[in-house]
Amino acid sequence: MIILNGKVAAQAVKETLKAQVEKLNALGHRPPKLAAILVGNNGASETYVAGKVKNCAETGFESLLIRLDATVNEATLLQTIEQLNQDNTVDGILVQLPLPKHISEQKVIETIHPAKDVDGFHPVNAGKLVQGLPGFIPATPYGIMLMLKHFHIQTKGKHAVVLGRSNIVGRPMSILLSSNIPYGNCTVTIAHSQTQHLKDICLQADILVAALGKPEFVTADMVKPGAIVIDVGITRVEDATAKKGFRIKGDVAFQEVAPKTAAITPVPGGVGLMTIAGLLTNTLQAYLNNQKAK
Repeated sequence: MIILNGKVAAQAVKETLKAQVEKLNALGHRPPKLAAILVGNNGASETYVAGKVKNCAETGFESLLIRLDATVNEATLLQTIEQLNQDNTVDGILVQLPLPKHISEQKVIETIHPAKDVDGFHPVNAGKLVQGLPGFIPATPYGIMLMLKHFHIQTKGKHAVVLGRSNIVGRPMSILLSSNIPYGNCTVTIAHSQTQHLKDICLQADILVAALGKPEFVTADMVKPGAIVIDVGITRVEDATAKKGFRIKGDVAFQEVAPKTAAITPVPGGVGLMTIAGLLTNTLQAYLNNQKAK
């Protein structure tokens, strides 16, 4: 059984990106720049954004963090995004989700220019993904593909089961795995809350991607021996015995499932780190597209 260590794979991606940025610097070019907007002070969002800023610095990227109060009105947020759209020194824009309930996440997603949508959520980029055209892939599925590549996981002809149908993970993951690309070419089944005989379907999976957001939902009796298990879940579960008062749990009951698998991602230390790797890779591509367009 192999632990698909996200720290190792993400570091390899970041080293490649850093080398590319150093070449750009040597030629007198500015580094890529990522702008992040954080609305309110949600603890998890603070942690995620801090991680993205830190990784930008480690890779040689510039970053811009814009903090807005939780009470900010929607129009002000959209105006802030439009200003970043017009700023030629900003290559990528992300707005950390979730947002306060009085703000439409869909409006925010659609306001970010598709050429700067390094989270890959804009409908234009979603459409390009479906048609196999160049565009920005949502960062988490992209990170998973980079992980499969790093560990040389063979996917061609395999049956992949994706648990979850969100536009951020489940749907794009199913498209990538079924596409005629390296580390694709799977036969894919998407399962969700209305799926009947879920356990039987999971037991057919050569590759099982769990993206439900339900802690330890996938148990050992749902996984066939020798499967590859990718755990996208990351949920804070209260635990009085933990130093911080909570523990991070994935969608997979790791301790009981891991011994049955050929390879599995841990939580934390797995897909979450690869999401940032995917985001940074998208940002460099946005930068290169931006420079080419000048």
